Amino acid sequence: MIYLKTKEEIELLRESNMLNAKTLGEVARLIEPGVTTLKLDKIAEEFIRDNGGVPAFLDYGGFPNSLCTSVNDQVVHGIPNNTPLKDGDIVSVDCGVLLNGYYGDSAYTFCVGNVDEEIRTLLDVTKTSLYQGIEQAIEGKRIGDIGYAVQSYVEKYGFSVVREMVGHGVGKNLHESPEVPNYGRRGNGVKLKEGMVIAIEPMINSGKRHIVQEADGWTIRTKDRKVSAHFEHTVAVGKNEADILSSFKFVEEVLHLQSEK
Repeated sequence: MIYLKTKEEIELLRESNMLNAKTLGEVARLIEPGVTTLKLDKIAEEFIRDNGGVPAFLDYGGFPNSLCTSVNDQVVHGIPNNTPLKDGDIVSVDCGVLLNGYYGDSAYTFCVGNVDEEIRTLLDVTKTSLYQGIEQAIEGKRIGDIGYAVQSYVEKYGFSVVREMVGHGVGKNLHESPEVPNYGRRGNGVKLKEGMVIAIEPMINSGKRHIVQEADGWTIRTKDRKVSAHFEHTVAVGKNEADILSSFKFVEEVLHLQSEK
């Protein structure tokens, strides 16, 4: 069942997603060589709770933390730990918030210190592919149009799309219908309607697309151990253009200030 949201519900979803965006901004301030992902997790949980929200991922299906922190060849669902991040690492930070009965969901992949140019290219291409997909989130298009836009863009650069992990609807539940793959054929799949709210989240590998699950039951990593990037926005399907309910503004203000130092 796909739930179409009212204008009022979309505004509530915007509020939860903006808290999510601000949380990622707080996390961005701390990312540097030597910090642990467990410290990032603690800061995120405190910030969410201080602002009236509840961490959406904590205890979701038994997940032990508030953030998913996936380092280097980890694709998604990495569990925060006490291992310090190193210069040259990348870390995907996926954050979820429950506020006023509605969920926010967004992810950003960060560079830690000085990262190889090839890996920076992967991040840039993955992030751009997210916006390529978002451009297709308009009434009358189909889910396959989103996946095709992401896939055709990243494959031009020799990168590959994870098939098993997909985006999803967002609302009063963290994961709703429909599923939103990052690959597909134009004109295929569920027809998009105004009022649908979906999380679009390209998970793009620098090597082959194949993945494995770690023994912890959560962490997904690339089978060939090559690095992977992940960016995610929650968007409302619009009549003429998508309405992005989450934001990278707070993250990018921090990253811009850090780059000027």
